[in-house]
Amino acid sequence: MPLAASTSYPVLDAFWTIFEIFAFVIWFWLLFVVLTDVFRSSDLSGWGKAAWTIFVLFLPLIGILVYLIARGPSMHERAARQASQQDEAFRRYVREAAGSQPTSADQLAQLADLRQRGVISADEFEQEKTRVLASR
Repeated sequence: MPLAASTSYPVLDAFWTIFEIFAFVIWFWLLFVVLTDVFRSSDLSGWGKAAWTIFVLFLPLIGILVYLIARGPSMHERAARQASQQDEAFRRYVREAAGSQPTSADQLAQLADLRQRGVISADEFEQEKTRVLASR
């Protein structure tokens, strides 16, 4: 009896299993992306979001395909707008954090100005200068 006739092609079964797992992962990824976009959309009412969620969860394949056809073109715009808002918020935070603490050069310039105007003495200037340089 030939070897090929005695097997049930387990390699093809393995490939089919890999394909099924891949399709399952892709479906979950699409479900996550669609539901994220539904709840991120500001142009949908609460009832609209609920309807899309029910549609996508109870008729998954059809629901995801219909959502991608109906609202797919604007998904990229919403994602880009949110990324832009997050980037601007991050940049604003960095500017605020960086601007809130003066650098040692700024502190030394301020001390030199105070000494020049006669607000502090030369000894006080040297003490503060030593403190500023030691703290950095």
